Amino acid sequence: MPIAPAASDVFDREFLGVRARLIDIAATLDRIDRAGGLPDDNPRLDQIRRSARLLATDAPDRAAQIQMLFSLPYRDDWQKAR
Repeated sequence: MPIAPAASDVFDREFLGVRARLIDIAATLDRIDRAGGLPDDNPRLDQIRRSARLLATDAPDRAAQIQMLFSLPYRDDWQKAR
């Protein structure tokens, strides 16, 4: 059975990539603001803001919660929707 890496090793390995992705997101939002911004009631902007708030928590399932924010609700008739 493989041994799980230490949290500090994972953090050290992933830090620069995470930092780059966060800066990229911030830069995108800055460009949107400089272009006049989006209305506060834009549902996609709301998803991004809610995702950022989730990132700031210590919840163990942040990735799953964020994925659900961007997922469509389940439809019982999904096979008929084609």
